[in-house]
Amino acid sequence: MRSVAFNLAYWILSIGYGLAAAFAALAPGRGPTTWVIRRYVRRMVQAMRLFAGIRIEVRGRERLPAGAFIIASKHQSWGDGFATYDQFEDLAFVTGDHLEKFPLLGAVLKKLGAIVVNNCGGHRAREALKQRAADAHREGRRILIYPEGNLAKVGEKFRYRSGVWHMARDFDLPVVPLATNLGLFWPQEAFAKRPGVATLEFLDPIPPGLPKDEFLARLEAAVEGRTAELIAEATGRPATAAVLVPTPDELRRAAT
Repeated sequence: MRSVAFNLAYWILSIGYGLAAAFAALAPGRGPTTWVIRRYVRRMVQAMRLFAGIRIEVRGRERLPAGAFIIASKHQSWGDGFATYDQFEDLAFVTGDHLEKFPLLGAVLKKLGAIVVNNCGGHRAREALKQRAADAHREGRRILIYPEGNLAKVGEKFRYRSGVWHMARDFDLPVVPLATNLGLFWPQEAFAKRPGVATLEFLDPIPPGLPKDEFLARLEAAVEGRTAELIAEATGRPATAAVLVPTPDELRRAAT
């Protein structure tokens, strides 16, 4: 019943606020659209608590540096975007171009200043990431990116992509790793939800200027290591390293 109640609330909120954001996107500037989306996110986090029984605990805010920075997050759940966005007044986020296929959503993403890139990666995606992230950087906004580029099951991980390193290098910004165990309670895009306390934890910032391989290794070790510990904390089982699996794009390429 919790899952049914939450999913009903999810669609009511999404449709209602989605239409409001589409109308707000007709107004000049980002202000009206941002106002609508911030309230949508806040209501969604409230619905997670009230209907699904999922309470969000945030740790490590004291580690966040002053000024602009990049957040590189584990991505286990459709809900972690809501939970993370809710922590900041004005957050730019990197998302795949698949979201632009939904009616009106492309206009809303553009007005929000979202950084939309090709899911398949490659040189063109890196160039788009650089250009659109530059706009957010000029405005002094924090930037959220999921280095794996895909929703991972609990206990699994994908190859960490280098886009976050390119952004850190190009804009001389620190990167804050973000670990989570929200996938235990809202797995990926699953209908079923499990009540409990889900944790988001901001970790020690990684300074700019590191070589790419060293940076990516350090980022992956921080995010995956702490995520495994948060999963163990919630389940009472020993911490287990995530298993590397191919991305959906890699599987499709291998099949052709």
